[in-house]
Amino acid sequence: MEERRGNIKAENEMNINMKEEQSTLDWRGRPSNPNKHGDFQAASFVLGLQAFEIMAIAAVGNNLITYVINEMHFSLSNAANIVTNFVGTIFLLALLGGYLSDSFLGSFWTMLIFGFVELSGLILLSVQAHVPQLKPPKCNMVTDGEKCEEAKGVKCLIFFVALYLVALGSGCVKPNMIAHGADQFNIQTKKLSTYFNAAYFAFSVGELFALTLLIWIQTHAGINKPPQGSIFIPVAQVLVAAILKRKQICPSNPNSNCSMLQTQRFRFLDKACIKNEDGNNRRKESPWRLCSVSQVEKVKILIAVIPIFGCTIVFNTILAQLQTFSVQQGSAMDTQLTNSFHIPPASLQSIPYIMLIFILPLYHKFFVPFATNITGHESGISPLQRIGSGLFLATFSMISAALLEKKRRESALHSGKTISIFWITPQFLIFGLSEMLTAVGLIEFFYKQSLNGMQATFTAITYCSYSFGFYLSSVLVSLVNKITSASSNAGGWLSYNDLNKNRLDLFYWLLAVSFLNFLNYLFWARWHSHHSSPPPQPTALSKDGGYENIP
Repeated sequence: MEERRGNIKAENEMNINMKEEQSTLDWRGRPSNPNKHGDFQAASFVLGLQAFEIMAIAAVGNNLITYVINEMHFSLSNAANIVTNFVGTIFLLALLGGYLSDSFLGSFWTMLIFGFVELSGLILLSVQAHVPQLKPPKCNMVTDGEKCEEAKGVKCLIFFVALYLVALGSGCVKPNMIAHGADQFNIQTKKLSTYFNAAYFAFSVGELFALTLLIWIQTHAGINKPPQGSIFIPVAQVLVAAILKRKQICPSNPNSNCSMLQTQRFRFLDKACIKNEDGNNRRKESPWRLCSVSQVEKVKILIAVIPIFGCTIVFNTILAQLQTFSVQQGSAMDTQLTNSFHIPPASLQSIPYIMLIFILPLYHKFFVPFATNITGHESGISPLQRIGSGLFLATFSMISAALLEKKRRESALHSGKTISIFWITPQFLIFGLSEMLTAVGLIEFFYKQSLNGMQATFTAITYCSYSFGFYLSSVLVSLVNKITSASSNAGGWLSYNDLNKNRLDLFYWLLAVSFLNFLNYLFWARWHSHHSSPPPQPTALSKDGGYENIP
């Protein structure tokens, strides 16, 4: 009997391995050949695509606040909210891109279709920027702000249609670039961690090019994973089945499905895989009443990562300030480098990426092997440790920004001096290092949590963190303005277009309270580490119609 079970087990494992080998296809839909497809040869195409895509979106997003204020004549606070809502929408739509990829289109076709959507929005924005009739009349918003005509009607409509076509296209492309590149490797290989570092290097190169040359101009062979069907229906089935069987008790039989579950957390979901043992009813149960062990484990993983995801939202709210108010800080400083050259304020955001282009290779070449010898972890430090290190540093970026703004404002008001733009460098450098740690760690963490058919969706969840962070920034700006305006006759902290009349330094100090978010993260990271488990094993359909784990 034991020999027969052993043969069945070996046969099942062989079938599973064959199925996994056939689960990847070439671009024509034929089974891929591991000797010809995948690995860095194919992933390099994705890295190049990522560099050029971020180059385009960064050239728009990072100079957008200058364009919205100077060309469309929106107020500073409204312009900041337009920018953060735009960037937030991009990352929120990443969830749509991940869902379409995993459920229907596959990552390759999703990138192709929405790449053209993004391109159409970029073209429309370019046309509006170069045709005077599609913009309000020229006006100086700093000196004549109240007299300037704000964009309305058709001009405003064209601007927002173009902007959100870019958001739709970019949002749906982003998670699929990361996931498609990672799909070229075995999830257990060390090359996967190397790829995530390389992906952020490509991101940094694209950002650097966009924030230097493109901003200056403005101011002056792979494998594919086929879609697996709807990814949300199996999750919904677990929740419904667990509710319908909430009064049942998991059997103590060691061969029962409940005993095969690998994690002890969220035990209420275990009831979704309890088989109906009623002797009068031997019919196959509906998938909305009986779920597989792997389905239940998948839902548990999804719930378990939510606290980690939530802790990174404040981090991205800080990032939003570097793309909005910090650019305006630079505009109020001495931007002169030589007698004939001035640094465009939007190019300040290139500072962290210049640093990262040098640091990332050194990090991978020296730090990772050194840390691996100490920790034994293939990436040097775990993704959760990497995220925590980044969240810790983010607080000091806001402290630096607050101190700098206080110095800049006092120099302008009390001595009439305009300090050099180079004083703003520390806040960008600190956050650049913080972003390298947090962003790469978050993507690696989520990708390694994902199960078959959910890679793009889990990657998209990381972008939702950016989305919620930027939306939170919009809420904070409006809320702070409303509260401080009501409590002071001098106006709110962020009410004026002239930064010298605002209290941006106090707003930065408010964001420095994000250190409490870091302490919150430590709690949840420790909880996740103590309750984590390996990915669930494949399941098979039992003879009585239920689901059981393959031994």
